[in-house]
Amino acid sequence: MSIERNHVSTFKGAPLTLVGPELKVGDQAPDFTVNKNLLTEATLADYAGKVKLISVVPSLDTGVCDAQTRRFNEEAATLGENVAILTISVDLPFAQARWCGAAGIDKVETLSDYKTKSFGLAYGVLIKEFQLDMRSIFVIDANNTIQYVEYLPEMTEHPNYEAALEAVKKLV
Repeated sequence: MSIERNHVSTFKGAPLTLVGPELKVGDQAPDFTVNKNLLTEATLADYAGKVKLISVVPSLDTGVCDAQTRRFNEEAATLGENVAILTISVDLPFAQARWCGAAGIDKVETLSDYKTKSFGLAYGVLIKEFQLDMRSIFVIDANNTIQYVEYLPEMTEHPNYEAALEAVKKLV
């Protein structure tokens, strides 16, 4: 039975239920399985030895999600080869690829949680009401220890980009 966390986030003021645990700094990052495309999966182990900035968005095809992904794509060049910037949503891999092509996103890797919601459930960001992943940021060090967490209280708000990027820079 999954943990349900009620009224910890909202969508335009309406309460949402997040399914899964609330992760904290110092926790070991849970494994997950997401899709790179329809046939290829990725897990946490695929990014072993790298600092990981995981940017979670409900859908790339919305204004804040678009801006969030573009911002991290711009910053990626300054962070170096030892950092993997991953954007995870439940958008289908086809839609993610189309959006990245149209938006010129080439440094952030988009991954889809559409099939099993493995990431959403493991990281406590699956929105029960919408079956989307809640906007959030996780910075995980090369040893898979969580060093920064931001669960957004309101789905339509921007994350604290500066704090997330500062957490990454301290690790490289």
